[in-house]
This record gives sequence, C-alpha cells and structure tokens, in this order.
Amino acid sequence: MISWILFGAIALISWAVQANLNSKFEKFSKVRITSGLTGAQVAEKMLRDNGIYDVKVTSVQGRLTDHYNPADKTVNLSQGVFESNSIMAAAVAAHECGHAVQHERAYAPLQMRSALVPAVSFASKWVSWVLLGGILLINFFPYLLLGGIVLFALTTLFSFVTLPVEIDASRRATRWLNEAGITSQQDHPMAVSALRSAAYTYVVAALGSLATLVYYVMIFLGRRD
Repeated sequence: MISWILFGAIALISWAVQANLNSKFEKFSKVRITSGLTGAQVAEKMLRDNGIYDVKVTSVQGRLTDHYNPADKTVNLSQGVFESNSIMAAAVAAHECGHAVQHERAYAPLQMRSALVPAVSFASKWVSWVLLGGILLINFFPYLLLGGIVLFALTTLFSFVTLPVEIDASRRATRWLNEAGITSQQDHPMAVSALRSAAYTYVVAALGSLATLVYYVMIFLGRRD
C-alpha cells in the first residue's frame, strides 16, 4: 500500500513538473531575447567564447530534441530553437553548449556518464523482460529477478549520475548568458527559471527510478513470505 502511495505521489509530482516546464517553454518561446540572437548564434558564440572550435552546431527535427553528441562533437538543436531568437531558445542552446564545455574540460561526472552508456544501453534493452520473467518465475527461479534488479540498478545509477551533469550544464549556461551580455537584466531571470524547471525533470526521474528499484528489491526480499 505504501509503495503505491509513493508511486502515485512521484507520478503526480512528475506530471506537475513536466506541465510547468511545458508552460514555461511555451511562454518564453514567445518572448524575444534583447540581444536578438538566434539559438544557433548563441550556441556558436558560447562555443567560441570558451575556446571550442571543433564542435559543429546543427539543426535536427522534433520538439525538445536538443542534445550534445560527444561522439561526433555536435550541438544538435531542434528547429524551434535553432532558428528562434526567443529567451527559451537562447537558454536551451546555451545549456547544450554547456555539455560541450564539460566535454572539453573533462568534467568528471560527464566522463562517468559516458563510461556507463554501453552498460546502460544493454541494461535498458533487456531489463523489462528480465524483470517480467523474474516476477513470473519468482517461486522457481528467484535469482532471475535479482538479475533484473541489477540491470535496473544500472539505469538508476545512470539517472543519478546525470543529475550533476545537467545541473552543471545549466549553471555554465546561465553564468555565460549573463557575463556575455546575451540576456539583459529583464531576460536573465526568465532564462534561469526555464533551465531550473528543466533540471527538476531530471530530479523527479531519478527519484522515480530509485522508488521503482526499491519496489523490486522489496519483492525479491519478500519472496519467502
């Protein structure tokens, strides 16, 4: 009963955080940044200001598909961010460039997350099937569930390692936006608010993953009852 209440609370918080992020995305996407720079121009300038010349800024399809790819050193911005001169576009572009700066500076949590990617990719592919089989066969082969828990623990660890990476990227972004004069005194609080809301989604995701992991551990430990 307690576990279901916990899951319900996390689901409700997750919905509220995501709704808040979507609301701010829509709101700040309509507010033109004082500097007038597009997301692509903001990204190019932040990279150059940090002495990074081997990272390419590209446009990708989709909404909220923005990401930095360390494998080919590209900052990939969704079309709505790449072409827009809104506060939200500037904030998102600077955040993704924050990851490029982390890569260039060999930021330890980013290196740890990158090292976990192969294992997490494998775990994500099989974890659902192993957990399902473990629950169905718990009375006959309980250690199959334990294997699923180990795989799920890897994804949970990845979620928590991701937290400092995302928070630091936002910190670098907001500091640079202010120091470079990209955002004015009026713009800056809105950019900070947008990036903080985005960071909250990672916090909720990590807590939700942890709660789910604890739930499976409780099933495994209670199999003898």
